[in-house]
Amino acid sequence: MKKLSETLKELGIKFTFPVEIVDDNGNVTYYEDSNGWRRKCEFDGNGRQTYYEDSNKFWSKREYDTNGHQTYFEDNNGYKRGTSRRQTGGCGVKSEFVNEFMNIWKRHMCPAFDQSCGGKVIEVDGKKYKLTEL
Repeated sequence: MKKLSETLKELGIKFTFPVEIVDDNGNVTYYEDSNGWRRKCEFDGNGRQTYYEDSNKFWSKREYDTNGHQTYFEDNNGYKRGTSRRQTGGCGVKSEFVNEFMNIWKRHMCPAFDQSCGGKVIEVDGKKYKLTEL
């Protein structure tokens, strides 16, 4: 990722640090400080961060369901996490599963998303999980 400050200098445009680009919703999509550290972010239509990248070559990606709950996270360090949410007795219960579980669920348990998976049990690393239909 090239420094925006370098491009501004090449074009003869005067600026001060920090250099920021803000989208129409007020989200900072680019930030650069006077030491050269910078980050780039992308956001969905609801202002939730979907992508992050910085000058240390760290990046991450996120996905969300229609209720705004994060359903997936991945970064360049190899960390991946899928998330499932369900409601029980009026309290939100968050259950986290490793990415491998999410892939198994998608491939084997519900190959067609219009089929119900509620009540099915899957075992991952010796632990049993019961799928709950939302």
